[in-house]
Amino acid sequence: MHAVVDQFLDHITLERGLSANTRQAYRADLAGFCDYLSSAGVSSLNDVRRKHVLDYLMAEKERGLGVNSVSRRLVAIKVFFRFLQQEGMLARNVTSAMDSPRLWKVLPGVLSTREVERLLASPPVESRFGARDRALLELMYASGLRVSEAAGLRLEDMHFDLGYLTCTGKGNKSRVVPFGARAAEWLRRYIETLRPALTTDGTERALFLTYRGKCFTRKGIWKLIRQAARRAGIMKKVSPHTLRHSFASHLLANGAPLRIIQEMLGHADIATTQVYTHVDEGRLKSVHARYHPRA
Repeated sequence: MHAVVDQFLDHITLERGLSANTRQAYRADLAGFCDYLSSAGVSSLNDVRRKHVLDYLMAEKERGLGVNSVSRRLVAIKVFFRFLQQEGMLARNVTSAMDSPRLWKVLPGVLSTREVERLLASPPVESRFGARDRALLELMYASGLRVSEAAGLRLEDMHFDLGYLTCTGKGNKSRVVPFGARAAEWLRRYIETLRPALTTDGTERALFLTYRGKCFTRKGIWKLIRQAARRAGIMKKVSPHTLRHSFASHLLANGAPLRIIQEMLGHADIATTQVYTHVDEGRLKSVHARYHPRA
């Protein structure tokens, strides 16, 4: 169980850019839960029942933990189990119907459109890898890809004539995602001018290559984006997940239907998209002013 917890922690760190403190909090909460399961004779996460979760939370409460601490443990377990189900490691998520306080549902950060412009323009294009870095940033913002999806892109996944790409997301599901002219322009520039120099024998089919001619890892992309944010003078924490969330939020703010955003993000359930995106106060006021008869 602890090995699977480590896999989950890598996921939330690389995909969502969570801080070291948050990672450590998840580790402590889930380690305690796994130890409780072992003491209860549960050797597989697929054998966990709702009663086990409730008994664990009750034991923590009886141990003297406050409501907020118990709630945090439930949130950690719910997020962990949702990850296991999405990755195909769990047959049934027994925590899906268990309520957790809204105050723990923290949305990832979002960049303003001006911050996005600064971020995308931050790679020095005159440097050796500037075209690659700019192409990667442009594509991730234009398509809302997960970092693992961006790292897994291959040359044959790109359809420039039609303006879309195909990617494989969670649950090994493929989907079609459009990308705009600006991203296409930088991708062509990278593919035509830099990429041939990065591959020694021409057999590597990964779209984005490191200086060694190898496929980018999720961690490598995460570092690239963090460095770009630093060069752009953006003080908030920026991760691949920030670009994905900004992609969805900006679409929503400009009137894109939630169902279409759901398809582009690759969410199986629209409820996930509703949590993932947010509506700013300005848009709420404009909608109210437009449609309410006494606005």
